[in-house]
Amino acid sequence: MGTLMDSHFLSLTAIVTVGYQLFFFIIAAVFEYHKITDFAGSSNFAVIGVLTLVVKGSWHLRQVVLTFLLVIWSLRLAFYLLMRILQWGEDRRVAKTIRSLGKLAVFYIVQGFWAWIVSLPVTVVNASDRDPPVQAEDILGWIMWFVGFLVEAIADQQKLSFINSPENKGKWCNIGLWKYSRHPNYFGDILLAWGFYVASAPVLEGAEWLVILGPIFLMFLLLFVSGLPLLEASAEKKYGNMAAYRIYKKTTSPLIPLPPAVYGNLPLWFKAIFLFEFPSYSRARRAQL
Repeated sequence: MGTLMDSHFLSLTAIVTVGYQLFFFIIAAVFEYHKITDFAGSSNFAVIGVLTLVVKGSWHLRQVVLTFLLVIWSLRLAFYLLMRILQWGEDRRVAKTIRSLGKLAVFYIVQGFWAWIVSLPVTVVNASDRDPPVQAEDILGWIMWFVGFLVEAIADQQKLSFINSPENKGKWCNIGLWKYSRHPNYFGDILLAWGFYVASAPVLEGAEWLVILGPIFLMFLLLFVSGLPLLEASAEKKYGNMAAYRIYKKTTSPLIPLPPAVYGNLPLWFKAIFLFEFPSYSRARRAQL
C-alpha cells in the first residue's frame, strides 16, 4: 500500500499539504491573524499541482494542461478571497472558531483535506506513465473547466461589486448570474471540479477511478456543510421576512443557473431531486417537516 500511495504521489501530497496548512495554522493561532485562512486553503491546489508535475518530470501534454488549469483556478480564487477579506476586514466563519484553538485546528484540517482530495484527478494524472493521445474526454473536461471557471470568476466579481456599492446596503445580490442562481459561484466551482475528473479519465485504471471522490467531496462540502447551508441560513435570517426575497428564492435556482420563469414553475419534488433545492435550505419548508 505504501508503494501504491507513493507511486501515485498520494502520501507526498498529503505530507506537503499537512505542512502547508500547519504553517498557516501556526501563524493564525499565534498571532490571531485569520485573514490568510482562505488563501491558505485555495493556494494549496497550486502547490499540489506544481509539485507533482515537477517531481514526475514527464511533462506530457495532458499533465501540463491540467496542472496549468489547476494553478490558474487556485491562484485566482486564493487572491480573490485574500483581497475580499482584506477589504471586508473579517471572515465571519473563522471568527466563530477563533475562541477555540481546537475548532480552528479542525477548520484547517478539513481545509487541507479539501485541497488534497479535490486535486486527486490532477495528482494521479501527473503521477501516471500513461500518455494516450488527446481524446474526447480531455476536450469535454477542458470545456467544463473553462465554463465553470468563467462562471465562478464572473459571479464572484459581480457579487463583490454589488456589495461594495453603498446603494445596495441591506439588499441581497440578484444581478447578473445571480438572477439565475442563488449560488452561481459554487455552480462554477463544482462544474470545473468535475471537468478535472472527466479530463483525467483517459489515463485512469483500476483503483485510480476513485479520484471521483474529489468532485463528490466538493459537492458534499458545498451542498451540506460549509457552503449553501450556512449562506442560505444567513440569508433567511436577514431577508426571510421580506416578500421580495421570498419571491426571489422561490423563483431562483439554488445552484444550476436557470431562467426564473422556468424554475419558479417547477414542482417542489423536481427541484429537490434534480436541482438541489433541499428542505434544509428553507425555514418555511423545515417547519412543515
